[in-house]
Amino acid sequence: MPKNPQEEPLLDIIADEHTVHKHDRPESAHYLGHRDRLKSKLLMFGFEVLQDYELLELLLTYAIPRKDVKPLAKELIEFFGSFAGVLNASPDELKQIKGVKDNAAALINAVRGCAVRLAKNQIPTGAVINNWQSLINYCKIDMGQRKTECLRIIFLDTRSQLIKDEILQKGSINQTPVYPREIAKRALELGASSIVMIHNHPAGDLRPSKNDISITKAVLNALDSLDITLIDHIIVSKTGHISFKACGYLK
Repeated sequence: MPKNPQEEPLLDIIADEHTVHKHDRPESAHYLGHRDRLKSKLLMFGFEVLQDYELLELLLTYAIPRKDVKPLAKELIEFFGSFAGVLNASPDELKQIKGVKDNAAALINAVRGCAVRLAKNQIPTGAVINNWQSLINYCKIDMGQRKTECLRIIFLDTRSQLIKDEILQKGSINQTPVYPREIAKRALELGASSIVMIHNHPAGDLRPSKNDISITKAVLNALDSLDITLIDHIIVSKTGHISFKACGYLK
């Protein structure tokens, strides 16, 4: 005697529906297991064992939960040139890539923010000049990949401890307008006894320009009259950094 469909056990109905949906979603079988393997690989061995595209892929899974994101991760790295290039892209730049929407752009931007905060927090409490490499690392992470020049000033007290860390000026792709009087004025406002200047070269060439050298001298003169010390002027890029003091441009 045939079963009345209304009397069919509920568990059988659920099983049948699951089978139908499984066939309706051919993608799910391959990428869900792959995500679990990536996650397990990271948890067991650390992020160092993941290739750049795998790390980005794992990140994207939290913003795009129902899609295979490996091709997108590879496309992003190819488009922006590197893993660091992806993290340093603005949300608007990221959303130029098909498949990247607000969730993914916000998550990538937040990860960059975490990296910058982590680098900044690695600078121990105490005299900045005693933790010079930590300061350089922080500035390279925050400024080295920027597409336009900017000027950061580190304001220090009489014990060379941090008072304020500010991006004071921003400029074009190859020039930042530097106004020595504005820097001196800000140092006075904050009660700083010394400062460190840092600016970036987006093109990657670390050699100081004639303008870089003349501006450094102008800032030095403006500060000298106020008994404020210019400790150093650092240029950073994605390839490294140089020190004006180490190069003999600042004594």
